[in-house]
Amino acid sequence: MRGLTTLVAALLVAAQAAAHEGEDHSKEAGKPGPALRTATVNAAEAPQRLADGSLFVPKAAQRQLRIRTSVGTVGDLAQTVELIGRVVTDPNAGGHVQSSQAGRVEGGPRGLPTLGQKVAKGEVLAYVRPVASSIERGNQQAALAELRANRALAEKKLARLQALEGTVPQKEIDTAKADLQSLTERSAAVGASLANREPLVAPVSGVISAAAAMNGQVVEAREVLFEIIDPQRLMVEALAYDPAIVATLAGASGIPHYGPALQLALIGGAQQMREQALPVLFRITPPLPPLAVGQPVKVVAQTRQTLKGIAVPLAAIVKDGAGDSAVWVHDAPEHFVSKKVRARQLDGANVAVTEGLSAGDRIVTEGAAVLSQVR
Repeated sequence: MRGLTTLVAALLVAAQAAAHEGEDHSKEAGKPGPALRTATVNAAEAPQRLADGSLFVPKAAQRQLRIRTSVGTVGDLAQTVELIGRVVTDPNAGGHVQSSQAGRVEGGPRGLPTLGQKVAKGEVLAYVRPVASSIERGNQQAALAELRANRALAEKKLARLQALEGTVPQKEIDTAKADLQSLTERSAAVGASLANREPLVAPVSGVISAAAAMNGQVVEAREVLFEIIDPQRLMVEALAYDPAIVATLAGASGIPHYGPALQLALIGGAQQMREQALPVLFRITPPLPPLAVGQPVKVVAQTRQTLKGIAVPLAAIVKDGAGDSAVWVHDAPEHFVSKKVRARQLDGANVAVTEGLSAGDRIVTEGAAVLSQVR
């Protein structure tokens, strides 16, 4: 805004400077000198606000201020509703990494992942070594010692029966083999439980969006240690407080607090209220600008109902001296007038003017803010 004011002021100063060039103090009383006539002509070449609030802007100034206009056309435009939304993760392109048991965290093959790090599906991010009390560990060691002793006896029994093969039933030999195999597997399982560690694997490919693990940290079962998202596959969840709206939605645009508008594609709406509202889910059409999960977004959703109006760019709407919405209309080659309008958001870049304009009005679509600075 300061740059726009400076540009307009520069035009005015240039006009005034040109008005004093070749100044001639004529000594003839009652006759304007050539300098006075030149000042009158050059002053008329500068943008100026007239007494009725309209603007006089010469053609040269219009080119310097980059004024662009278009003819307004009345048509059937989609009615819109504004919803409060936020960016959420695509459940098919994101995931949580949790420990299934209590234990101590250890780094993976590449160490513990950090925020923003890219990971591949199936990659080991970390290990969790189970922790147990001294009593539990003692009971496991006792059970393992007992299993090893029974396994040694089973091996000797099988060796005796095999030495008597042909004189003892084959059934007894097969039973002894099965007992030995069972004791071997049980010993291996109990022994592994004393020193085994659980690998934490990435469920999807993406980037680490949240990390809450450090080497040596003791975690509880089901504790979320890492969150993974795909930055190019995000969604917007909005809340609709009127269930009838969900059935009439067609498309939508998202307007974040900063950055460009988002093109949204409707996925569907819930049939169960959550905090007195129905969640509605939209997919963000790629390519996506930099976004953060949880970032608030204003959703302008189009419905299947229509209304009569003129579609104009959002930049064409300005505020007049009373704070009302207005647009500049180019009603003559070097003349602009301000018209109060009533408008509603159409999408992320356009609005629908429903009152204040007529078909055929030449509307200023670029440079409206500059015209508002002319004094």
